[in-house]
Amino acid sequence: MTAPRYRTVDVPVDGGDLRVGVWEPATEQSDGAVVLIHGVTASHLAFAHVVPHLPNVLVIAPDLRGRGRSAGIRGDAGMAAHADDIVAALDALGVERATVVGHSMGGFVAMVLAHRHPDRVARTLLVDGGVPLDVPANVPAEVLVGAILGPTAERLSMRFADLDAYLDYWRPHPAFDGAWDAELEAYFAYDLVPDGDEYRAATSLDVTVADTRDMIEGHALHDAIAAAAPPMRLVTVGRGLLGEEPGLYAPDYLERALDALPAVEHERLDGFNHYTIVMSPDGGCTVAALAEREIEAAKKGALT
Repeated sequence: MTAPRYRTVDVPVDGGDLRVGVWEPATEQSDGAVVLIHGVTASHLAFAHVVPHLPNVLVIAPDLRGRGRSAGIRGDAGMAAHADDIVAALDALGVERATVVGHSMGGFVAMVLAHRHPDRVARTLLVDGGVPLDVPANVPAEVLVGAILGPTAERLSMRFADLDAYLDYWRPHPAFDGAWDAELEAYFAYDLVPDGDEYRAATSLDVTVADTRDMIEGHALHDAIAAAAPPMRLVTVGRGLLGEEPGLYAPDYLERALDALPAVEHERLDGFNHYTIVMSPDGGCTVAALAEREIEAAKKGALT
């Protein structure tokens, strides 16, 4: 299999430059374009296991503002800002429409993108995200943000002596038990940036908090969910961020949530946790196959 040709571009957006990973099709015949949107503290390299299985597709994957090499963007965060940034990337790359795949928080961005810019989205695939989380009612947003982020907020405030120290922090993580490989190490290395004589995660804690709050109570996401229209597909997995069951979406809660979202078709996948559904060889292959199915459906829809 010929590997897709990888490059990065910096796209001007409101407040700075958005770093975008681009994988050109390995052949002259392109099957279309797909946008891959990462999670709340990730980067475009979270999809390193997905891209090799999309050799004939133009793959576009940004570092969302506040993450990776887009961490220096100034201004507001939130799902609407991320959605508009992605449209700026599509414009810069000359792409009119694309299939959109959003993982975790990226699923919420994908929902808002489809609502704000329906002419730019051919199909939407939500990967363990995008459907409202099961949070208690009448609890202040700041309390929910703290509960949802938990150890993530602590990590974003930590400092590390070097890359080995950062990798040692991640190696015992239960979600990556049996899934550690060179691509995962490269992903973590990309996330680490200098801070004086030490290093820290590139992701902005302030932006992470703002985005988490927006997922809970933001108007853009609320409006997008209320107006969700087919075709839209959701896949969920059986284990969560720490490898625990039943995962981010308990089946009984998800059933109730999907009753209010008739536009969303759901498929449950066992054998993965919230991370490994994209950040493992088997997960990457699975998500790529699901994305190809949506790309083919979009092509057929365009011909009818």
